[in-house]
Amino acid sequence: MIDAQGFRPNVGIVITNDDGRLLWARRVGGRDAWQFPQGGVNDGEKPEEALYRELEEEVGLGPGHVELLGCTRGWLRYRLPKQYQRKGQQPLCIGQKQKWYLLRMLAPDEAVSLAHNAKPEFDHWQWVSYWYPLNQVVYFKREVYRRALKELAVPLLGRLASGRQDS
Repeated sequence: MIDAQGFRPNVGIVITNDDGRLLWARRVGGRDAWQFPQGGVNDGEKPEEALYRELEEEVGLGPGHVELLGCTRGWLRYRLPKQYQRKGQQPLCIGQKQKWYLLRMLAPDEAVSLAHNAKPEFDHWQWVSYWYPLNQVVYFKREVYRRALKELAVPLLGRLASGRQDS
C-alpha cells in the first residue's frame, strides 16, 4: 500500500526497559545494519494493529509482554535514496511514512525471540542508551529517528522522573 505521494505506511517500534535503555537490533546479513523493529501497515490494518503484529513477527513479543507508553502525533516521513527505490514498481515507493510507538518491556529479556518468524529480520539485539541509535542507523533514516526519539522522550522521561516502575 503506497499513498498518493509515494510513501509506504509503516510503524516504528521503540522498546525500553526500566532503566530507559532501548532495544537495538541487527538486521540479518548486515554486520553493521542496526535499527529499531519496524514494518509495513497492511491494507485495512490500523497502525496500532500493525505495531503488535510486527512486534511479534520481529522480536517474538506479544501485547502482554509490553506496555504502550506513547506514540508520535502524526506520520514522520523519510525518502529513500534513488539507488534504493525499485524503479519498475508501480506505484513507485519513494520512502516511508512512519508512526512511532514507545513500549516498556514487562517481560524478562529472555522473552525476546529473534527466531520467532520463519524468515527472521534480526540476528542479534542489545540494550543501548537512549540517543545512541541517532548516529548508528543508516544515514537516510537519521532525521526520522531524531524526531521520533525527541517526541517519545517526553512520556519516557516523565515515567523515569516519577520513578513509576509498575503498570
